[in-house]
Amino acid sequence: MEPYFSTRNGELYAEDLPLSRIAGEFGTPLFVYSRAALTDGFRSLDAAFGATPHLICYAVKANSNLAILNLFARLGAGFDIVSGGELTRVIVAGGDPGKVVFSGVGKSATEMRAALDAGVLCFNVESESELARLNTVAGEAGEQAPVSFRVNPDVDARTHPYISTGLKGSKFGIPFSQALALYRKAQAMPNLRITGIDCHIGSQITEVAPLLEALEKMLALADQLAGEEIHLAHIDVGGGLGIRYRNENPPPVDVYIGALTRAMRGRHEKLLIEPGRLLVGNAGVLLARVEYLKYSAAKNFAVVDAAMNDLIRPALYDAYLDIRRVGEEHGEARLYDVVGPVCESADFLGRDRHLALCEGDLLAVMSAGAYGSAMSSNYNSRGRAAEVLVDGNIPHLVAKRETIGELFARERIVGF
Repeated sequence: MEPYFSTRNGELYAEDLPLSRIAGEFGTPLFVYSRAALTDGFRSLDAAFGATPHLICYAVKANSNLAILNLFARLGAGFDIVSGGELTRVIVAGGDPGKVVFSGVGKSATEMRAALDAGVLCFNVESESELARLNTVAGEAGEQAPVSFRVNPDVDARTHPYISTGLKGSKFGIPFSQALALYRKAQAMPNLRITGIDCHIGSQITEVAPLLEALEKMLALADQLAGEEIHLAHIDVGGGLGIRYRNENPPPVDVYIGALTRAMRGRHEKLLIEPGRLLVGNAGVLLARVEYLKYSAAKNFAVVDAAMNDLIRPALYDAYLDIRRVGEEHGEARLYDVVGPVCESADFLGRDRHLALCEGDLLAVMSAGAYGSAMSSNYNSRGRAAEVLVDGNIPHLVAKRETIGELFARERIVGF
């Protein structure tokens, strides 16, 4: 996460601003993002393609804050969405619908109509039933829907089973063995226009080999389709390249993109990718304040004001995120479980962390930019955390803290 989150004279900074100062102004729990990390990450990824025609479609599900979407839109990004709500967010944030790929296994007719009206780049169709519905919806609208099939290449991403999506037992995508027949069927449907092929085998992948294997299978299928006069405008290899949380060693971006562009050499199709975590994961932290220190013979606990409703990945995936003191260490270092106030044993941010702590200390949960705020909830009637985007030494509040009144504003008491 260097140099965007660095320690200076014992104090942890976001760019040129001490995190303690940000927490003092906006309170905790608090997500803090670095604009420079987001910008540099996108630009380095974009530059790695060189002269290869491409489109980077940011996966909105990773972090859907409007300020982040707007930043990527201004950098030239497209977007990978999985709901009508995400489409609306992209449009409100200034994104170009013509650079949007609409993925997801359960698109409703209403969402299809909205996407057709907006003029999305393509629908990543994931089943034969969805194909039939899209043909009907497009016909009712008097349009031709641009179609790309998400094909399941049955490639092992070698990642956590909850975020592995490319094996034949996955709910995602069309089985590879059925893809050719479905393309033929789509070619005969009057309200569809075939534009591409898509795959996505999983998330937090730390090797190039599975991604390249999936691409090569897609290229072979594209060539087979071309032999039947079904020509594709783009090949979408999804996202999934991982980041470093602890001791992972994902390949550098230029190695990853270089492998993809070499495989595409001499081809006419545009190359699409759908990074999410890769762009935002290490661009954000979650700040939390230590409320209590609790000691026993079996276990020591640091009870903080952030919880699983703010950051569910540790509870859901047993994910490891580094936890650091924001200021200088003082006191005796001990082994702590860093836990929140939510009434669940699964409510932890980190287990067995060696920290020197006092009550009132400020902690930073690192690498929390992806799947933090986007997966947060109101469990235990807790308001969602505020979010700040730092630009140099200027903090911008990009999501205010949710109030208790807002939590139940849509609810009604029934008078029996």
